Amino acid sequence: MPTLLVVESSPRGEHSMSRGLTKMFVEEWVKTHPGGNVVERDLMESNLPFVTMPWLGAYFTPDEQQTPEMKETLHLSDELVSEILAADHIVIATPVYNYNVPAVLKAYIDHIVRKGKTLGFAGEGLVHGKACTILMASGGVYTEGSPIRDRDIATNYLRLILRVIGIEDVTVVAGGNAKSVDMGEITRDAFLQKFVTEVTEAAANVGRQLDRIASRTLITSA
Repeated sequence: MPTLLVVESSPRGEHSMSRGLTKMFVEEWVKTHPGGNVVERDLMESNLPFVTMPWLGAYFTPDEQQTPEMKETLHLSDELVSEILAADHIVIATPVYNYNVPAVLKAYIDHIVRKGKTLGFAGEGLVHGKACTILMASGGVYTEGSPIRDRDIATNYLRLILRVIGIEDVTVVAGGNAKSVDMGEITRDAFLQKFVTEVTEAAANVGRQLDRIASRTLITSA
């Protein structure tokens, strides 16, 4: 039974564009993976702390030497890492703020990039056999041919972080010009409808992504 981990980071609730893309994706994923398990991680409800000195102290202390207080400090981080490791496919849905991801998503990343768990001590990624889809809503348009394509920091950053921990099969659905909804030029539903085909194809492609990953793993192991 495949497991889909959905990571939401928009603070806008039902008005969110990225959450709208997620809803479409999950509905299609469930159709193609009946009986599959969907795990939702809403970062706006997780009370994620930023990295602090006590957190770093616990992080750099070997597991067997950690005090009960240190283990408690890392408890949520450990939970987030476990969700990543247990998932077959990961969806990261995010708005774009000032060309990059919101602070809550950066905090999440700081919690899941963990030496000895998702990252090897020599810098190698430890998260294998998984694929990721990024569902992004941005005010600007940063796709191929855009005059501001060089400002697409969010996509490049997420791809880099995922590659660092070992996830290289990444699909991006870029929902650009979301500001048109806020400016009253188009309805939210009409905006989301523009990406139905792309989101549907991304959800349907999950199985093929995982098959490619499995094939590469077999070749490497042979």
